[in-house]
Amino acid sequence: MAYISVTKPLQWKPRLFIYRASSPPSFNFIQSFSYESISAGDQTSTPIPEAPASASPSKPGSSTAAEAEGKANARTPRCKDRNAQKLEDVICRMMANWAWTTRLQNSIRSLVPQFDHSLVWNVLHGSRNSDHALQFFRWVERAGLIRHDRDTHLKIIEILGRASKLNHARCILLDMPKLGVEWDEDLFVVVIDSYGKAGIVQESVKIFQKMKVLGVERTIKSYDALFKVILRRGRYMMAKRYFNAMLNEGIMPTRHTYNIMIWGFFLSLKLETANRFFEEMNERGISPDVVTYNTMINGYCRVKKMEGAEKFFVEMKGRNIEPTVISYTTMIKGFLSVGHVDDGLRLFEEMKSFRIKPNAVTYSTLLPGLCDGGKMVEAQNVVKEMVEKYIAPKYNSIFLRLITCQCQVGRSDAAADVVKAMIRLSIPTEAGHYGVLIENFCKSGEYDRAVKLLDKLIEKEIILRPQSSLEMESSAYNQIIEYLCNSGQTSKAETLFRQLMKKGVQDPIAFNNLIRGHSKEGAPESAFEILKIMGRRQVPREADCYRLLIESFLKKGEPADAKTALDSMIENGHIPDSSLFRTVMESLFEDGRIQTASRVMHNMVEKGVKENMDLVAKILKALLLRGHVEEALERIDLLMNNGCEPDFDGLLSVLHAKGKTIAALKLLDFGLERDYGISFSSYEKVLGALLAAGKTLNAYSILCKIMQKGGITDWNSCKDLIRSLNEEGNTKQADTLSRMIKGEEKAHGSK
Repeated sequence: MAYISVTKPLQWKPRLFIYRASSPPSFNFIQSFSYESISAGDQTSTPIPEAPASASPSKPGSSTAAEAEGKANARTPRCKDRNAQKLEDVICRMMANWAWTTRLQNSIRSLVPQFDHSLVWNVLHGSRNSDHALQFFRWVERAGLIRHDRDTHLKIIEILGRASKLNHARCILLDMPKLGVEWDEDLFVVVIDSYGKAGIVQESVKIFQKMKVLGVERTIKSYDALFKVILRRGRYMMAKRYFNAMLNEGIMPTRHTYNIMIWGFFLSLKLETANRFFEEMNERGISPDVVTYNTMINGYCRVKKMEGAEKFFVEMKGRNIEPTVISYTTMIKGFLSVGHVDDGLRLFEEMKSFRIKPNAVTYSTLLPGLCDGGKMVEAQNVVKEMVEKYIAPKYNSIFLRLITCQCQVGRSDAAADVVKAMIRLSIPTEAGHYGVLIENFCKSGEYDRAVKLLDKLIEKEIILRPQSSLEMESSAYNQIIEYLCNSGQTSKAETLFRQLMKKGVQDPIAFNNLIRGHSKEGAPESAFEILKIMGRRQVPREADCYRLLIESFLKKGEPADAKTALDSMIENGHIPDSSLFRTVMESLFEDGRIQTASRVMHNMVEKGVKENMDLVAKILKALLLRGHVEEALERIDLLMNNGCEPDFDGLLSVLHAKGKTIAALKLLDFGLERDYGISFSSYEKVLGALLAAGKTLNAYSILCKIMQKGGITDWNSCKDLIRSLNEEGNTKQADTLSRMIKGEEKAHGSK
């Protein structure tokens, strides 16, 4: 960054210059400085009256013009190197780049053969921060290089005051007599003003009072400084007391004094007191100037009394005091504050007709009022005028207001022109500006224009700019994301939303729209990735999104992934309907994933869905036929506990037909233990199959259980079973079975 070098009027003493060709190696870091002009301060709507300009004070040791010319000729070499740097700039750069150590002090000494007050003043002025300035100020005197004069003391006090190092400034001021330097009023005025800007009014008052104790003459200058300090903090009663004390001391107020007093009373909304001082000013023969009238106009505008403000505006013209841009801007602001937009526009046109150029404050004042008044055509014309003159408003928030208001009245093209104006004025556009336009285009059905704006937004990564303060509203990005997802452009929508996620956006509507879009476009993997992000961030997911995702997986022939999505749906608290359960189970069943289909069936029954029993029977048969008997029995038990009884006879018949004797045995045994209703024919088929397969003990066990529960006794093959048991050496079981049969027969006979 180029550093400003504004030097104090030189005393034309011979000075050493540093040349690039002869610079010592240790100072190779020194670069040439570029010089900039100091720009004027910003105008404000409530200006603080400034003191009238005075002639620059002469510096001690000033020479005559002839002497100065002679010394200048002696100082400047005839063939001066164009790259020479001022010595004070070199010292300031050294202090900025090096720590304040003995090495730096010795380096400065080696550069400067002799210190003078002009050099010290310029070094203090060019120091990049107050710490450097204070260290240099104290070092040159402690090292005996120079004795500070009044000017260097004033300079360091000003620097410390601006940096709010007020205790240092105060100590330096009070120690001046010890160093043989006399006080003057200007030194105390700087300290009073510095304490006031820091908001420490009590210290300003103490310094002012101390002037009298120390014998420093107080003139209107110090009183003006005190009035500004105490009135800025709203202490108008104290200001009146000191004003009266000033009069008692015989010090007469000036126009500047009255300007300050009137400004302060208006700041405290003391309208009558301000008017009384204005009248007193006229009575004393002090004619008001443009600052006085601007202050009166601004005060009346603050309290929304435009009749009074307009009276002073007309009176000012009647006294041949030409209104300034501040006068017109203040009046425009006042009219707009009370809703008189037409009057504000009239004054705006009037000031241009008088060749008074509106400035940034004027435009910043006018545009919000035009928006409030619905004067959007006029607002558009003002924006065009700003672009033509290349004048940017004071606050960039005005542009968002303009875009929003133009959209609200249906002027989309004018709203788009505002963004173009921002670009031409080199004002950075932000996501919030584009968001308002995109939302408006979507509402009006101009989706192509919305997508074009979105492309710019994504391409330039405007959303991700760290300096951005206007974020895109959810109402804007949700509409465009929904449109993109419904029109086959979900990837673009996801790119937008991923940029938004980097800014901390976690909008559930946008997330769910992305899942819908990817699912409809046949990209369930992308949709499932979004689903996992939502899970990690605990964003609520909609049941409809799950349904579309599952259907997308099924259309793509990936039933296992569909089942994973179904499980996630259930874990998230959503209950799928019977048709969704059926679709997943059928797909898994057809894909040969019987056990996976069984687990889906388990979830379905647990959630109380009792439809799809025909498909349940198919799954149970497949489990039993594939040897997953235990799993099938668990599913049957679950069904029975939930009031859904399967067809045992049908299952046993299938197992008998397929020769799955052991599976049929386990199923029959399971049914007997729980007293499920099984027909005699099913018993007979299973027992016959067991006997035919030579599994006599299994047949014996089942038959005993049947008889113990009061089941059949006239089974035709009982004798064959008893004979088989005897042949196999199981005589004990054969005898037991014979007695059980005979006992049952006797029991039936006695009945």
